Amino acid sequence: MIPASQPTALTKTHLAAIGRSLDIYYRDKARTARMDQLNAQFIRKGGLAFDIGAHVGDRMGSFLRLGARCVAAEPQPHVFRALRLLYGQCDQAHLHRTAVGATTGTVDLKINSDNPTISTVSTDLIAAAQTADTWQGQVWDAELRVPITTLDQLMAQYGLPDFVKIDVEGHELAVLEGLSRPMRALSFEFTTIQIDVACACLERLAALGCTRFNYSLGEEHRLQDHGWMDTKGLGAELQALPAAANSGDVFAVWED
Repeated sequence: MIPASQPTALTKTHLAAIGRSLDIYYRDKARTARMDQLNAQFIRKGGLAFDIGAHVGDRMGSFLRLGARCVAAEPQPHVFRALRLLYGQCDQAHLHRTAVGATTGTVDLKINSDNPTISTVSTDLIAAAQTADTWQGQVWDAELRVPITTLDQLMAQYGLPDFVKIDVEGHELAVLEGLSRPMRALSFEFTTIQIDVACACLERLAALGCTRFNYSLGEEHRLQDHGWMDTKGLGAELQALPAAANSGDVFAVWED
């Protein structure tokens, strides 16, 4: 294990993994069109969006195409380099190499060099992955100490966003614990190996006054036809998902 204070060197493994991410998230034009259509329900031209766990920035790209300013947070140094090359010259993009959670300071990031999309600060996700058939072969082979901030801190700097996307591999509840006020809308990723985390996130959002929820599976970028549900309804639906569903995004909207 690499010490938390020592950055990992850029290797062919990192370059290949980032290249795969760029291919997956930018090459599929139909996926991009679905993503833009879904995001347009929440993003207005001239508005503000946060991309928490930005990775290589495909969601950020969508927000920018829709005419919004975007604040992106991504803690992985090598992935952040790609994000900066893609969007660093864009005046509407504000990039931060940081994790986001319940408090400010620093945190240990567990890096999966072969599959950086699932690098995480959540040891619970890593533990759950060990016995999940769909996650076999995943190895978190390095650890790095990174800065961490909160949604409240980002809002103090940039203002109240129209939409926040959260994709932080099992760390979603901690991100929401760093939010102390209602918003307009947000999404958070869930996995079927940690439905308990998703349900805890729903309860946290309900405590902040959110009452309307829906979800999208995998890379469909389409809200389910069941319509908007309350906390109890969506929680039951998520718990009924088969393990093969693997992941998706919950969308939460506050009443005007």
